[in-house]
Amino acid sequence: MATTVAPGSHMAAVKPCMSSSQGIYMSCLAKFGKNSELGVWRRLKSSSHISATRSFSQSLKSGPVKSIEVVTRALSGVAENTPLPGLPIDLRGKRAFIAGVADDHGYGWAISKALAAAGAEILVGTWVPALNIFESSLRRGKFDESRTLPDGSLMEITKVYPLDAVFDSPEDVPEDIKTNKRYLGSSNWTVKEVVESVKQDFGSIDILVHSLANGPEVTKPLLETSRYGYLAAISASSYSYVSLLKHFAPIMNPGGASLSLTYIASERIIPGYGGGMSSAKAALESDTRVLAFEAGRKHNIRVNTISAGPLRSRAAKAIGFIDMMIDYSSENAPLQKELSAEEVGNAAAFLASPLASAITGTVLYVDNGLNAMGVGVDSPVFENLDIPKAAK
Repeated sequence: MATTVAPGSHMAAVKPCMSSSQGIYMSCLAKFGKNSELGVWRRLKSSSHISATRSFSQSLKSGPVKSIEVVTRALSGVAENTPLPGLPIDLRGKRAFIAGVADDHGYGWAISKALAAAGAEILVGTWVPALNIFESSLRRGKFDESRTLPDGSLMEITKVYPLDAVFDSPEDVPEDIKTNKRYLGSSNWTVKEVVESVKQDFGSIDILVHSLANGPEVTKPLLETSRYGYLAAISASSYSYVSLLKHFAPIMNPGGASLSLTYIASERIIPGYGGGMSSAKAALESDTRVLAFEAGRKHNIRVNTISAGPLRSRAAKAIGFIDMMIDYSSENAPLQKELSAEEVGNAAAFLASPLASAITGTVLYVDNGLNAMGVGVDSPVFENLDIPKAAK
């Protein structure tokens, strides 16, 4: 049976042993006959609380073989100011590019913070029409509170790049976009140009995060979605990831990691999540598996995606029913709590770290377990069942 020890604790463990003089197998936590070594006692005494009715040394006197049960107890608060041993997420010396950060409310921002907290250098790509507001807010300190890392320092963004991942190269940009006033003053913002700029500025990256999606007809049922709306959702929400990885992979260091964000609508019916967005997420998950194979074989890069639960981000509010989805999740998920962006950020940091070195081609659900449910337990159909509620 496995034993779990809280961080910051010490526990002395003694394996079951065989008494050579009696041939009796002793299966208690720890029992010692007269041939036990004093060294075992000393090691236990140094790190454990020993409960016994008499002195342990007295039990070692000659006479009939007897057994004394020794109970060990974890001691919390030991060396609280020293680094804990174990498996820390350490991304020091790594550089991450997060595509799709335009404010401090979404998953992209939370992922950036988690990677920064683990020591990674942060570069972000921001949608061109939102670039000026985002950079201005950073300069004016509007995001300082939300930039605060666990150690009290502020997340530093080394550089912000203008990015529109719908366009692979300048030749793909239509004239009406080139002359659009929201794009005036910005340059080198197609995928190919951004990657060239990053290569020129920094040489390479280690982590690529795709945190962007768009469906111009997301509020329309699929049956009412136009071809344009459907293809636009696929282009912005799934092919953009293929394009980013295609262009970034040659400048990613071997052993690097790439990840994206998906949603349960890829495999379950979510009424209201329309305009081809469910199809785009399904494509994204399928592409994750194929890209894991191709990028893994060719560039030694891991590719995963996180299926995140609903979040009250500005982007999600455009769908129009985000509050309803959050309430539904809180009522029906195994964990009855609202999902935080930080929880998704922490999962992303794990996937990007060496701790996940053998994980690729995976959809990781970070949704309080809602994906595991087959029914909504808040339905009146189940009102007579004794369904447990989360403790208040």
